[in-house]
Amino acid sequence: MNSLAVIHWNVSPELFKLGPIEPRWYGLLFALGFLIGYQVMLWIYSLEGKPARSVYRLFMTVFFGTIIGARLGHCLFYDPVFYLNNPLDIFKIWEGGLASHGATLGIMGAVYFYVRQSKSLDWLWVVDRMTIVVALASSLIRLGNLFNSEIIGKATTVPWAFIFERVDMIPRHPAQLYESLLYLGLFFFLLHAYKKSKSAIPEGRLTGIFLTFCFSGRFLIEFIKENQVAFEAGMPLNMGQLLSIPMVALGIWLWVRSVKR
Repeated sequence: MNSLAVIHWNVSPELFKLGPIEPRWYGLLFALGFLIGYQVMLWIYSLEGKPARSVYRLFMTVFFGTIIGARLGHCLFYDPVFYLNNPLDIFKIWEGGLASHGATLGIMGAVYFYVRQSKSLDWLWVVDRMTIVVALASSLIRLGNLFNSEIIGKATTVPWAFIFERVDMIPRHPAQLYESLLYLGLFFFLLHAYKKSKSAIPEGRLTGIFLTFCFSGRFLIEFIKENQVAFEAGMPLNMGQLLSIPMVALGIWLWVRSVKR
């Protein structure tokens, strides 16, 4: 392959260094997803006459639900033997290891806890609207993975291949970028669907669309990703794909249910 036909990626994952302080692009993009999402949910609550003051509590609850769910998902889905034998290492988030499937479950659980305290809000009403901001946050987080040169794709000869110089000198699919663009497109689609119907949108419609397209896309992109853990070698479907199947099934069920209703 002509070396000019690929993108050499050697961007530092760190924004800058100031002594022991080393803020990273991943952390910035992660935080940006929450900040923009907070503003979007404020707009939605105001538009539908819901108490905007409770959005802060929603986002604090979802923030911790996301971190806990993503971390436990990684530990239990991808390396359960190690973490069950070394449970204190579960808390070492700074060493890396967050799973999007676990984050999805964590967000749903956090919203359930939130609506139990709110009384006036319905769980699926909140989740439907949260999917809009989750899609955007997911896009930004995958960009963070790109800056970290992680979750890389398999070797390829496509002209837009990336050489992740911090990993090796092999042209690879920029799988992180594929996912980021998928989630960004899903964000705009969900936002458009919401703006078109607002409070009249059937219950579960947005969640069904999000789960169906998000995890169907994830399932397909996994075919061109390198395995995340050693035990996936030789498996017909990797862990990411196996975990995506029930998510897609739930999405289709919610979508069909919303149509019938």
